[in-house]
Parts: sequence; C-alpha cells; structure tokens
Amino acid sequence: MNLSSLQPAAGSVKDRKRIGRGTGSGRGGTSTRGHKGAKSRSGYSSKVGFEGGQMPLQRRVPKFGFKNFNRVEYASVNLDVINSLVASKDVKIVDFAFLKSHGLVSKKDKVKILGRGSVEDSLEVHAHAFSKSAIEAIESAGGKTVVVV
Repeated sequence: MNLSSLQPAAGSVKDRKRIGRGTGSGRGGTSTRGHKGAKSRSGYSSKVGFEGGQMPLQRRVPKFGFKNFNRVEYASVNLDVINSLVASKDVKIVDFAFLKSHGLVSKKDKVKILGRGSVEDSLEVHAHAFSKSAIEAIESAGGKTVVVV
C-alpha cells in the first residue's frame, strides 16, 4: 500500500449533479427549475418574509409589549447551593470571586441571592441584590449581608 493507491470505499463518494449539460444528461432543458416564472430565471432572489403577495406573517400578527432597556438582569444563586459549597470548605465570606471560581456566575453578571434552602454557618455574603427571605435566613444563622454597588 502506498499514497498513490489510496481511494475511498466503493459507493461512499457520489458525483455532483451536472445540471444544464444537454438532454442526454437527464438534467438539461429546464435544469431542474421547472417551467417559466421568476424562480426559473438567473438573478432571482426573493425578499426575506415575502409570501408571494399574500399578507406576510410579520404584518398579519399585531404588535404588542415592549423591551425595557433599563431592565437589570441578575444571575440568581440560591442559599442551598451556597450552603453545599461552604459545607465542604472552611469559608466565612461568600463574594463574587468565590461564586465565579465555582462556576455559578460569569464575569459580567450581577448576582442576586435567593432564599431557597437554608444556611447552617454564619456567613458574610456579598452580592448585588438579596431577596427578603434570603436576608432573613442568613441573618437568623448569625451571618451578615453586604450589598455590592
């Protein structure tokens, strides 16, 4: 065996369709484009959303709602997740760097701590926002919440 004798397995490679090469090829004449009309001609391209003159979907469906460009999106982290991370390590401060190092948030996220679950240790938790139930749970365990600006 050498490089000059290598070839693909039989039947694994198909030849491309040679369109418009005479009637003997079986794809001459209209070249698989059907008869007449804009789609049979060269240079044809339809506009995006054009439905052949029928009222297009984006004009049939009414407009509603709006996007609030002042909305602040938070990455949410629940207390049970924090508790499971802290239980295995000797940690007293949970801040953005701690959450990022454990893959819970990414670089540009703002963090909101939510109150699902509970906390056993007294922790100092730093975040951009807290739910009321999270504040109660952290402070009842003897911890402290710090809002990051």
